[in-house]
Amino acid sequence: MVKIITSILCALLVSFFCFPNAQAKAYVEVNSLKSALTSISHLENKQVVAIDTNKKRKLAKDSIAVDTVLGKNTAFKSQFKINRDSLRVSSSRGVPNLSLQQMLKGNVAGLYVQETTGEPGTEQSMIIQGTSAPIFTKKDIYNVQPAVYVNGVYLVQDNPFAYDVQKYDYNRIGPATNLLANIDIDNIQSIEVLKDPISLAKLGPNAANGAIWITTKAAKSGLREISLNSYVGIVPANNVQTVNGVFENNFRTPFYKKYATQANYDNYASFLRDSTNLDYFGKSNWNDLYYKNANIYGVNLGITGGNERANFRFYGTAEKSASNADETALDKYNAYFAINMMPFKWMTVSSFLNAARMDRDRNRSLRDRFAEVRYLPDFSNPLSPNKDNYQLFLNEYSKVVDDNRNNLLNGSLALNLQLMPKLSFNTAVVFDYNEGLRDAFYPTTLMDGVNYVSGFFGFNQRFGLNNLLSYSYDLNKDHSFKFELGQSLQGDAYKYNYARGYNGNSDFIKINVVKGDIKNTDPGYLNAIENFYLFRYSDKMKNSLVSFFGTVKYNYKDLVSLGAVVRRDGSSNGQPNSRWITTPAFSADWNLKNQLLSKNKFFNELTVGASWGRTAKIFLDDRFGAGPQYRTEYGWNEEPTIPTFGGFQGISRPYNTGWVGYGVTLPYSDRLNISASSTMLNNKLSAAVTFYKRDDKNQLLNIPLSAESGYASIYKNGMEINNTGVDLTLTANVLQNEKAFSWTTAVNLNYNKNKLTALPGGLDELVIGDNKLKVGQSVGAYWLYTNNGIYNTTAEVPSSSTGKKLTFNGLALKAGDPKWVDYNGDYNITDADKQFVGDRMPKVTGGWINDFSYKNFDLNFHFFFALGQKAINQFDAGRYDFVNRESASDINSVKEITSWQTSDNLKSYPIYNVWSNVIPYRLDQDLFLENASYVKLRSVTLGYDLTKAKFVSNAKLGFRRAYLYVTGSNLLTITNFSGTDPELINYNGNYDGTSLPIARTFTLGLKLDL
Repeated sequence: MVKIITSILCALLVSFFCFPNAQAKAYVEVNSLKSALTSISHLENKQVVAIDTNKKRKLAKDSIAVDTVLGKNTAFKSQFKINRDSLRVSSSRGVPNLSLQQMLKGNVAGLYVQETTGEPGTEQSMIIQGTSAPIFTKKDIYNVQPAVYVNGVYLVQDNPFAYDVQKYDYNRIGPATNLLANIDIDNIQSIEVLKDPISLAKLGPNAANGAIWITTKAAKSGLREISLNSYVGIVPANNVQTVNGVFENNFRTPFYKKYATQANYDNYASFLRDSTNLDYFGKSNWNDLYYKNANIYGVNLGITGGNERANFRFYGTAEKSASNADETALDKYNAYFAINMMPFKWMTVSSFLNAARMDRDRNRSLRDRFAEVRYLPDFSNPLSPNKDNYQLFLNEYSKVVDDNRNNLLNGSLALNLQLMPKLSFNTAVVFDYNEGLRDAFYPTTLMDGVNYVSGFFGFNQRFGLNNLLSYSYDLNKDHSFKFELGQSLQGDAYKYNYARGYNGNSDFIKINVVKGDIKNTDPGYLNAIENFYLFRYSDKMKNSLVSFFGTVKYNYKDLVSLGAVVRRDGSSNGQPNSRWITTPAFSADWNLKNQLLSKNKFFNELTVGASWGRTAKIFLDDRFGAGPQYRTEYGWNEEPTIPTFGGFQGISRPYNTGWVGYGVTLPYSDRLNISASSTMLNNKLSAAVTFYKRDDKNQLLNIPLSAESGYASIYKNGMEINNTGVDLTLTANVLQNEKAFSWTTAVNLNYNKNKLTALPGGLDELVIGDNKLKVGQSVGAYWLYTNNGIYNTTAEVPSSSTGKKLTFNGLALKAGDPKWVDYNGDYNITDADKQFVGDRMPKVTGGWINDFSYKNFDLNFHFFFALGQKAINQFDAGRYDFVNRESASDINSVKEITSWQTSDNLKSYPIYNVWSNVIPYRLDQDLFLENASYVKLRSVTLGYDLTKAKFVSNAKLGFRRAYLYVTGSNLLTITNFSGTDPELINYNGNYDGTSLPIARTFTLGLKLDL
């Protein structure tokens, strides 16, 4: 063993010192490693986005075998072949996608990506084959995200437990940056989306919501290669229709003429009373300061090389992404290094290290600032639409400090030992660490004489150790078996330190350091802390996962294969008597082409398969493993998360957050897939279809309790959600002539139906806040009053046979009030009359991709679509409900500078009496429910292969490939939605109109391969 370790260390030292030598040749033969890797199989039954412009056969050649060692060791990739839908995105490298979510949007059947804002670097969501839990708040979205692996390293993401100390359901405290924005497409060989039960069963509880497997580029056969990709681009400013006080007065006039009393006129909005006030009735030209042309750029360099015993890859990138609104941007830098060695024929060592840094320039919106400082000023006078006045605001904002940074580091060290010709052992150490820092300061001029400062530091870390023993056994030429035994350890830790303070002694001192030493009588020290209010928050969470599993696969010729997986997982977040769970999975494949259609010329391949699997789900929060517990909140309704009372720390029962008792057990997910895939017409047409049924069972839900209990709610198991649907992928080589014109087209789509099948305690329905869950309905269904018009006179209000007038929650309905439907006929409109209508999630999602080529030119365009979802237009509701909005001390009453713009597709609603006590323009009615379906032209890329041009080939510049391209992104949206963009809908299904636009971009790039 000492000799083995010494050999490995020597090989590492030699590789590090020798590879920089410019004279070293980099020749890699995949076959030379074959004897050491005979037991390694490729991940199958998954959907693949292969990001490469070369042909499929070259993709397989370029993928170095040692990289597969990393994949097998760290994630135990599935050996079972059921169905594989493959989609090539030929121009993906030319599209300036900022994040993994944007790379996948519209490219994979069953994967739905939602961007709630166009601000660079903000968090985005991915949902695979329907949501497994209700999504009513931003915190809920964390519970339904898929696992993301890079070279087998399971990436750790932000934990939602920080929302526990937030007052508003807005951005998570800290930098709130999308950690998947550090993944760079030019370093990716392939992206695989895993949805089948057998693959997910092998990955275990981490992949309960699906998984995304990313393989980075590896060294290739031949001499050392250098690849350079650089681009510059512009994000043009939006052309918007600006308005001023005249527009707003004209909008309000019908309400005042029809319903206003003298008292209402006396309380008319102060900023609209004086039409000679040029602040609100002068030029509305603020947009020149808010919407600006922005420049973006990116440059990356990749170097690969090595020989038959060792190889390496280095990759580095620097990118700047920007929005055309509010001067928001994201700068990111990345450095990646991988080294693979074979010191002995029976031993292969693989490793990689990836480091990244992201700096984010956040928006200057009022709402995000108020959410951070928990301070709501007087809303009676909004920002002026005049450029000069808005510039004064920006001048004060220039004194703001808002630094946001994320540092990321992950890597792996894997060892493959070929103990016998058919027996191998793989082991890998994997880790991922990221940290976020934010320093914020707002001066007194923006805070009504009180300044604010906050500091945040938090980290997420993951460490894993994975082992796998594989054995292949051939009974004879017709029957073969493969067995695997695996074990893994995973440890996660999440921590944040957050402090916020008010009323510092000077705007020139941006950071207050308060030690709190009351014995210190130094006048300077006392002056520094006098009147300074400081609140500190700190929390740390740990969880561990221990797993054991075994697999067996049986093959009969090339006709039938059967497989099975059994796992035993233990989570520290489970309670002591329910930390362990056993989960099985099974699969079967049948090659119909070889069995029944061997002479058929229409089908080139035809395979059908079925698989079923159970996957455990682990809790993101460790409170459930602790049982009954105390909390540290001592706030009240307006400030629920204050951590002290009268300056003293203390603990209390979780009266407001929910009681956690004993008997909490781990949830799990059952999946059934029936799949078929085929290639036809001499491989010109390929199709894959999967029918799936997914049941997420025994899930935990925070159920409201009666006030007499003393607790607001209690956590209980028993929620079950079903997702049933179909994934379909079609690819056709319509024209295929390499010397002339060729055309390849591909379409993918998903249809999903979501249904709540059970609630804890056998309940049939449950109201949570303004939402309702009911067995048999979708968990994304809206619960709303039905609006049928307006009562023009009080006499129109219906009466019962006994003379009882129709009321709304006991309030008399009068002329100018809405006609809400009284479904239960009790002549009192209450929550009992609300109906389930529409859904927050789309029923159909997908994409359509086309690749054209003619001689040296190629053209790619990509559409994606989401159909069948609805949205509540909260922006319109607030605009019409101006009386209540302007008088309320509510963060939803904030008017951004963008409120001074309009569009041609504004909807018109009945003119209700805005002063009515029934609140006619309330949000919980179908009056504001809109169809939010859309089709978008995601990107268009035109490229020219300079390598084939005579003036380049004759120059003999030594380029293997030189490729020039131009790309336009987010070019067209087709929708009936009245808002600016149907994508900019919050996770709760409300469109508030405050998100930054997803802007168009135009880039010019050049790729060089040496």
